[in-house]
Amino acid sequence: MRDSNTDLRVIRTRESIRNALVELIEEKGFEAISVKDITTRAKINRGTFYAHYQDKFDLMTKCEEEIMLEMSRIAKQNFPSVIAALETNSPTVTPFPLVVSVFEYLNENSGFMKAVLGPKGDLSFQTRLKDFMWKTMFGNNSEALVKEENLLVPGQYLASYISSAHIGVIQQWLNSGRKESPQEMARILSTITANGPMFAAGLKK
Repeated sequence: MRDSNTDLRVIRTRESIRNALVELIEEKGFEAISVKDITTRAKINRGTFYAHYQDKFDLMTKCEEEIMLEMSRIAKQNFPSVIAALETNSPTVTPFPLVVSVFEYLNENSGFMKAVLGPKGDLSFQTRLKDFMWKTMFGNNSEALVKEENLLVPGQYLASYISSAHIGVIQQWLNSGRKESPQEMARILSTITANGPMFAAGLKK
């Protein structure tokens, strides 16, 4: 019994630390935050913080890694349905379940994502996120969504275009208050990704 209580306490402590981090990034920016700021805001002592994280950079890295690990799991789980949707040529009608799942996950973690992807967040995270997208989509493994031999343009440019565009759409959604549902955002992004921006702009029928 004690173990489950301990686990719950650990989860709650980590949550309050992360919530404090998000609030402080929004207020003063990641660079300016100290561990003391975080512990004061989270209402914990320094010893409790250091029992979980080495410093603020370790805290940020662990939060980001958790996000990418979960998104990787969502991606791998949904790859078969993405391929099926592309093969049947109906991505605009049925938004990719993958994209819906990703937006639902981003919605659940919107506070952290908005803070970390914002101008006061961690600028290196975008680079790592792009790298992660490259590995997930094009990585030299059997599970990759896109096979290098099928590419019509150099892979690094395609990956850079797609990842920058996706991150831009996500930032826009987070910054404008998430007015659209994850399903609607999935439809918007699927339409642009599957058919191209010229089609989405109504210039190409």
